[in-house]
Amino acid sequence: MVLKISSKFELRRFCRITGAIALLKLSQSNADELGYAHSVSVEETGSVRVIVVKNEGGNSVAIVVLRVSTDSILDDLEKAVDDGVNTYKVCLSDYCCLYPSMCRDSQIIPGAAATEIELARRLKEFSLKKTRLDQYALAKFAESFELFPRTLAENAGLSAMEILSSLYAEHAGGNTKVGIDLEEGACKDVSVMTHENMGPLRYKVSLYVHTF
Repeated sequence: MVLKISSKFELRRFCRITGAIALLKLSQSNADELGYAHSVSVEETGSVRVIVVKNEGGNSVAIVVLRVSTDSILDDLEKAVDDGVNTYKVCLSDYCCLYPSMCRDSQIIPGAAATEIELARRLKEFSLKKTRLDQYALAKFAESFELFPRTLAENAGLSAMEILSSLYAEHAGGNTKVGIDLEEGACKDVSVMTHENMGPLRYKVSLYVHTF
């Protein structure tokens, strides 16, 4: 059987599935370079004929097939799956990951809107050092970070103004880990909450990049 694979990425996936090694030159292969597959078949999916390679047990490759009515919905679903996989890759073993080998970044930051209110506070302080119109632009940008704690407070039925005032007061006093405890409806240090609310730094950075 001969398979024609034009994409180098598909060739790498095929080698991972079968355990084979891609040879740069056409020569006699060794036993260690040969792969194995339980079954190889041609199936039709959505009026498209595809080659399905199955290898039971010890397989580190999974294929997700998405079928929708329009291309726009397909793009949105593909992005959602990609975001979910990337979030899983950067999550931490101590907080939300069962497999430490999947973790890429060990840096964590407080959640429960503690990080956002600290960013807003520091941006406001930085804007006061400016003398031109940049001061107003930075101040407005700092206010945009208040959207996170404001939304959490409103969704929990709390007073957004009181929560924001308490958060600013705590962070101004140096308590940078203070966030919103939705269960008690108050501002508390996230490290002493019932469910310790910490998260990976890479996820937060990606969130801010896509939001702003």
